[in-house]
Amino acid sequence: MTQRTRGREIALQVLYQTEQNAGMAPVEVRRFVERRLLGDRKLVDFSEALIAGVRANQARIDEMISEVAENWRLDRMAAIDRNILRLGAFEMLFCPDVPTKVAINEALELAKRYSTAQSSRFVNGILDRLQAVDPSAPKPSAEATPEGPAKAEASEPPAPADRSTPLTVKPSRAPAPSEGPTPLAEATEAPGPSEEPPPAAGTP
Repeated sequence: MTQRTRGREIALQVLYQTEQNAGMAPVEVRRFVERRLLGDRKLVDFSEALIAGVRANQARIDEMISEVAENWRLDRMAAIDRNILRLGAFEMLFCPDVPTKVAINEALELAKRYSTAQSSRFVNGILDRLQAVDPSAPKPSAEATPEGPAKAEASEPPAPADRSTPLTVKPSRAPAPSEGPTPLAEATEAPGPSEEPPPAAGTP
């Protein structure tokens, strides 16, 4: 695992948990990032830049994902998949120094590690379509496609099983039992690829 991959993991964990707990204090988030990345200043700055970038552009990112996610509403996606897509879309469309292939591959690795094989295919399909989207273009008006929303609603497939569960690593290690909401700052500090991610701060 590269250092930047580790930084992306921590950014994903923060995005996921703060979505579930919107009132989490910024100082608590910063403390969590610094502890999980062992105070590595470059890596902490990289991870915090990803978190801030996704948040600053989330409205537009969510619009673009919704435009290309055929028959899938954003709120019907699993929370972890939704945040992997946001992170991948931000790097792919708002970070010119990150090659598109790298942004997609990193997002797929996160999906494989924290979600399911089916989710990795889903993430790959959405990000592949996003390559053709101009992030600076305005969202198409509803009047321009009057039949679009009705058609999408009619053909929307049933919602998948919600995977808004604690971020657990899929390898053979047994995940730590959940004991309810846990502040980010109290998560384990053990670094490295074998590290268990922090338990979720609660389900939506």
